[in-house]
Amino acid sequence: MRVGELKSQRGITELAYTLLASLPRSRLAVLQARIAPLLKLDIVGLLPPEVSLHVFSYLSAQTLLTCALVSRRWRALADDESLWRNLCLARKWEWRVPPRTSMPGADSCPERTPTDDVDSDDEGMGDEEDSSDDEMQPDDSGFASMDVEAPLPSPSSAVLPVAGPSHQVRSSRTRHSAPSALSSSATRPHLRPNYKLLHQTHVRLRNRFTAGSYTLSNLQTRGAPNSHSNTIYCLQLYTYPETGTQVLFTGSKDRTIREWDLATGAVIRVLDGVHESSVLSICVHRGLLASASSDRRVVIWDLAKSVPLKIIRDHEDSVLCVRFDDHRLVSCSKDRTVRTYLFGVSDITRQHVLGAHRAAVNAVAISGNYIVSVSGDRSLRVWNAETGALLHTLENHHRRGIASVDFSHPFVLSGSSDKHIRLLDVSTLQGWSTSPSADNKPPVVSELGRGVVCEACGSNAPAGEGSQPPPRRRAHEDLVRSVALGSECVVSGSYDFTVKVWDRQTGALVADLAGGHTGRIFCVGFDCTKIVSCGEDQRICIWDFSHGIDTSFIKL
Repeated sequence: MRVGELKSQRGITELAYTLLASLPRSRLAVLQARIAPLLKLDIVGLLPPEVSLHVFSYLSAQTLLTCALVSRRWRALADDESLWRNLCLARKWEWRVPPRTSMPGADSCPERTPTDDVDSDDEGMGDEEDSSDDEMQPDDSGFASMDVEAPLPSPSSAVLPVAGPSHQVRSSRTRHSAPSALSSSATRPHLRPNYKLLHQTHVRLRNRFTAGSYTLSNLQTRGAPNSHSNTIYCLQLYTYPETGTQVLFTGSKDRTIREWDLATGAVIRVLDGVHESSVLSICVHRGLLASASSDRRVVIWDLAKSVPLKIIRDHEDSVLCVRFDDHRLVSCSKDRTVRTYLFGVSDITRQHVLGAHRAAVNAVAISGNYIVSVSGDRSLRVWNAETGALLHTLENHHRRGIASVDFSHPFVLSGSSDKHIRLLDVSTLQGWSTSPSADNKPPVVSELGRGVVCEACGSNAPAGEGSQPPPRRRAHEDLVRSVALGSECVVSGSYDFTVKVWDRQTGALVADLAGGHTGRIFCVGFDCTKIVSCGEDQRICIWDFSHGIDTSFIKL
């Protein structure tokens, strides 16, 4: 701009100011009311749409909802699908694509009557290291008797192909007597993704979890037709990738595995005829199901054909837990070993035998290139899945034997017969525990590999450095048999007949779910809409937090 133009504008400004100063205040007020709209410019709204959306992309969901109240222009920007889609992707919330075909799956099989009677044993647990008689009851300890000095098993056992009876499926869909567990979620079609709706629905569900607002139903009760006839040890929710249909798999002491239709409560099919004893653990992934049993076997099933593909007979005692991903399978046993296998093009080959534990290995978990194992020897161990190298050993991670674990690297969630759960970041050794300091004494600090960790809150900061006291928690009153780790909360199931929900960040108790079970809880699982639990009372409880909310478009 030229110097002359600048001087001219300054002159005009001075002249206008002089004229305004000469007017009475009443006239100035009128002029102010007329001039004010000229000074209110929607700078963001006047920008090109792509620039405005880029500005809005830095805002939170709550701020976007507030911006939508400013003007029509801002509402159009704040409701843009690209903004809400990015917010959903950041939380891994996906839109469910409507199924094109019906779920591939066989109908139910004729039920086989088990020969073993109902009892109170928990076969899915191993003995604690150096446990005394006065602390453990022979039939209710959760741990089987084992000599600590026994030698480790030889790694020379072979992986055997299937040589058992063929599995046939009968066309029969018998509805059991329990009411429908969950109403059909397909209440209305959603042809186009609405990511704002998806985000707001997830927030509503999260608030339901926080408030403990749920409806309770039983998928199975003792004695119901076509249901398990004995203790249910394990379960897993599974969504078929081809159809988006979610089902529930359960494994039982009656030696069978059942698949349940969550919408109708019916048994879709029964996998049996292979295991010779209790099914203690299952894992389902990409059309395959792996089952572990007290018959020392791991069986891999093809769900599309309802037949076993491979039977592994390597362990020398009950197989307590099995997990697998796209690359490898991991199992653990009362024989104190962890065994890993690689998935090949047409076969499964043995990889490593990990034998550092001093007592039964009760649970394993796998995440990426890491394996975590927990044992009755009270230790938690982290392994390199590729090399089998032991990376970390956390001795006395709990005060008693560790019964359960879930793992999403670097976070490990564990439950123990000391009645507590613990969440730990294995890379920083920071986290929290439901175990308080005894008698309000200063927290006990113990050495765990490297650094020090406070047993009260799990922090590795020295006590007394101005840290805030840990949140108040109401811990379980008996052994914590199962834990599940989520993105915002964690869930635990216990011998005290209760399921508890905890805030993942702080460890604060979010919901205390009681009244569903009349016996010890052996396994829990959950997603963003519900919690599922099972146990020795032969009940499958569904704690539904989505009642009255359309969740048909949520990918589970």
